[in-house]
Amino acid sequence: MPGKYYDEWQVGEAITHPLRRTVTETDNLLWSTMTHNPQPLHLDAEAARASEFGQILVNGTFTFSLMVGLTVAETTMGTLVANLGYDKLVMPKPVFIGDTLHATSEVTELRDSKSRPDAGLVTWKHRMINQRGEVVCECLRTALLKKSPA
Repeated sequence: MPGKYYDEWQVGEAITHPLRRTVTETDNLLWSTMTHNPQPLHLDAEAARASEFGQILVNGTFTFSLMVGLTVAETTMGTLVANLGYDKLVMPKPVFIGDTLHATSEVTELRDSKSRPDAGLVTWKHRMINQRGEVVCECLRTALLKKSPA
């Protein structure tokens, strides 16, 4: 179990997650079609080529979901009760097919649960970064985590 319990975290603690992922055309195509997103910028090479980006843009919800997935092993694996919310989601740079992405996390807030004495809330700032060092996605994630067993 690589995830940490609530009481093992400290505000300001930062992680550079070891998993990286190169985004493929298949990732973007499957995600867009599975979520019924017909946006031509994601699926139509000619329309995308005619756009200001000149190429297909990766579906932003894929980027967001991948960012969260890349963070799970070191944050909540085995200690999660529930994800409670994602706030202040921004995508300051586009993601393109072939970009290699990695994630970082920093604890921004800790607080004991009012309704569950055996759990607490952790808020992380997650960032997704491309191979050029540009932040392509960022959010705050709040999760309810178990406290260490007595």
